[in-house]
Amino acid sequence: MIETVRLTKMYGQLYALKELNLSLREGDVYGFIGPNGAGKTTTMRILATLLNPSYGEAYVCNHSIYTGAKDIRRVVGYMPDFFGVYDDMKVIEYLEFFASAYRITGSARKKICDEVLEYVDLTYKRDALVTSLSRGMTQRLGLARTLLHNPQVLLLDEPASGLDPRARIEMRSLLKQLRGMGKTILVSSHILPELADICNKIGIIEQGQLIVNGDVNEVMKQVRSEIVLNVMVTDRQREAADFLQNQPEVASVDERQGVLIVKLLEGVHAYGPLASRLINNGFELTMFKEDEINLETAFMELTKGITS
Repeated sequence: MIETVRLTKMYGQLYALKELNLSLREGDVYGFIGPNGAGKTTTMRILATLLNPSYGEAYVCNHSIYTGAKDIRRVVGYMPDFFGVYDDMKVIEYLEFFASAYRITGSARKKICDEVLEYVDLTYKRDALVTSLSRGMTQRLGLARTLLHNPQVLLLDEPASGLDPRARIEMRSLLKQLRGMGKTILVSSHILPELADICNKIGIIEQGQLIVNGDVNEVMKQVRSEIVLNVMVTDRQREAADFLQNQPEVASVDERQGVLIVKLLEGVHAYGPLASRLINNGFELTMFKEDEINLETAFMELTKGITS
């Protein structure tokens, strides 16, 4: 659905994007992670045919950005991080205006506008002025506008930027629904927890270069070479810590807020027998699980915080 080959954008001698190679299949939800100024927006603007690259190639639904711009715009929905609104327009007028730009006419236009309003839960605001909407509502309206022509591919640039916690949760819920509809989505963010449970693939970009690219689980494995367990017992915590420290597969044991943090030796992946030994030695377990590494930790481990 999306493929880039050595995609590059330069401003003078400065690389905003340097030889980007991406490949997204139908139904992929790709989290594009990076600090501000890393090249995320530049990539999306090129894929949306709003910006020409310096060199390299990109295809969206098998259409080249050079020769198939009109075809790409029919199948892509692009939501920028900030977009203009018209002061004197009502919400429904705003959507109808853009629907007409996509040549959606008559009863079909009214139907699709009503449907996208319902989808983003803004039906009750259909007659409100666009300028009266909160930031969260404005973002949902922007998503509704993006969906008017039922695009196969969505390019969402920082869709939760500037939102309060409730509005971020609502936006994340909408993105999950879009994923369930089989849309191919490229979504950028620098707020990492937003993407953790949405994406099946992630890319980390820094200073215009893609430094990490792959399935979420594979990226996590790159960050941590050893397994860390979280263990809790009903009592005798100090004894349990000493017992674990003496086990052959354990590298270290620390205590953090009542939880034993057990780091296994590098290369050790089977830890079931540890639980059996604890139980056989009279310890009652209330927790025994592998510590999950998150996107935020991965991002901090794999990047240096440099922008172009």
